[in-house]
Amino acid sequence: RELRMAGPSLYYGMNALSHNVIMADRKKLKSANGLYLGSTGSGKSFAAKRELLNVFLTIPQDRSIIVDPMGEYAPLVRRLGGQVVEIAPGSPSHINPMDIQLDLDDDESPLSMKADFLLSLCELVVGGKDGLQPIEKTVIDRCVRLIYRDMALGLGDGKPPLLQNLYEELLKQPEPEARDVALAIELFTEGSLNTFAKPTNVDTNSRILCYDIRDLGRQLLPVGMLVVLDSVFNRIIRNRRLGRSTWVYIDEIYLLFQHEYSANFLFTLWKRVRKYGACCTGLTQNVDDLLQSHTARTMLANSEFLVMLNQASTDRAELARLLNISDNQLSYITNVDFGRGLIKCGSAIVPFMDHFPKNNLYRLMSTKPSEADAAV
Repeated sequence: RELRMAGPSLYYGMNALSHNVIMADRKKLKSANGLYLGSTGSGKSFAAKRELLNVFLTIPQDRSIIVDPMGEYAPLVRRLGGQVVEIAPGSPSHINPMDIQLDLDDDESPLSMKADFLLSLCELVVGGKDGLQPIEKTVIDRCVRLIYRDMALGLGDGKPPLLQNLYEELLKQPEPEARDVALAIELFTEGSLNTFAKPTNVDTNSRILCYDIRDLGRQLLPVGMLVVLDSVFNRIIRNRRLGRSTWVYIDEIYLLFQHEYSANFLFTLWKRVRKYGACCTGLTQNVDDLLQSHTARTMLANSEFLVMLNQASTDRAELARLLNISDNQLSYITNVDFGRGLIKCGSAIVPFMDHFPKNNLYRLMSTKPSEADAAV
């Protein structure tokens, strides 16, 4: 079977059976979202960078955003003239979790969406097995609407509030539960983990934007991932308003499913972005960890674009059951070399191979230490 979609398309390698080129346009699918799945050394990250590079070279009006927990994309992004935002304690780069886009579609309320996000953020910070209690959710929602009131009405300087404003508004409320929530977020506003308590000071208008969250640390990572996802969604909305599509790449996506709040937020983002002209892409080598999450399995089963490279035996069996892959097709993701596998695009599943010349660009895209070091 061939995979060659009509009209403007991107190159994804050669058909391993016919040796014809594989050309596809994810935007023509019912859902443009997708996943790159492969064990260590299979070429998963390289394949995603290949797509990102093709987008950069052939669709200049589109924008790309990368969430990079391992710091592997910065060299390529910088070489292409993109913006790398290093999010970490002590970093000069800051993202304000209170940033908001007020110009959503008529059927969506930006304040309600921001309130949902901040409820998730506060629930993550407060902790506890039972999460936020009803009274706590009520006072947080009330405070969110109070601190955004002037901005929503077009009053004041138009600047979004800070996490400090939410903290102060919570302390003004009469309910003791409000004070409990305020004390929980104090560490993130006035304490040692105040990385997200400052105004956004990075340029997010570059054609390629990379959020490097490698050095966030264990305590800040769950909060950081949630804040970055919200920032990504804000950028998607802004790009749509400017007539641009957005390609989002989330490396090691299984990390987001280790925390309930970031998993739920990602799931909502995954479903919502199509109407804003975006393609979300997740990458992971830990397919087994991904498949243990019901939310992740749902996302995987509903993704029309998948690139599957070499898989561990247990992962192959799970993928076969979930995606109805035949035994013959499984042979193309069993003990295969770098850059070989299966590509699923809509109803088509095609074996592919991709040989990239080992030039300077290859070394810039490679995650193999010896090859990557040679390009620096």
